Amino acid sequence: MVKNDKWIREMALKGMIESFSESLKKDGVISYGISSYGYDVRIRDEFKIFTNINSTLIDPKSFDKKSLVDFKGDVCIVPPNSFVLASSLEYFRIPRDVLVLCLGKSTYARCGLVVNVTPLEPEWEGHITIEISNTTPLPAKIYANEGIAQLVFLQASEPCEISYKDRSGKYQAQKGITLPKL
Repeated sequence: MVKNDKWIREMALKGMIESFSESLKKDGVISYGISSYGYDVRIRDEFKIFTNINSTLIDPKSFDKKSLVDFKGDVCIVPPNSFVLASSLEYFRIPRDVLVLCLGKSTYARCGLVVNVTPLEPEWEGHITIEISNTTPLPAKIYANEGIAQLVFLQASEPCEISYKDRSGKYQAQKGITLPKL
């Protein structure tokens, strides 16, 4: 069952979302906070921008940090046909009977920016590492401390048998931007 704003607010007050916004903020910013059936998550002001200046190969089994440039600021310019990693401002603790799906915000999608986040599994916790692709041939801006994606909370009729925490998932309790792990 998809959960509504009342349930999300109650769960956030119980610690499911730290640094959450109780209402949808949108005055002059890309909206964030509790929406009708979800939560619009923000990104921090720290980014990892993919670059080819070091001629490295992207390999998820042996990730080379030289393929990234660190950047800190209120606005990040995503190069054309490139990719940036960011982290959610909010810290999440997902209940055992909940699965969270992440969808990119339409404001960014209409600019050719695609947000990719894998599902937040039952009993996963941490900052979300958010992947943002610029699919256009032009540079594009993304804004720190503003909305980047919407989370939709799905509650099961009963808790899962084995949770992310039970499996000792490799991204459990991650803080900030977390690079690929094997």
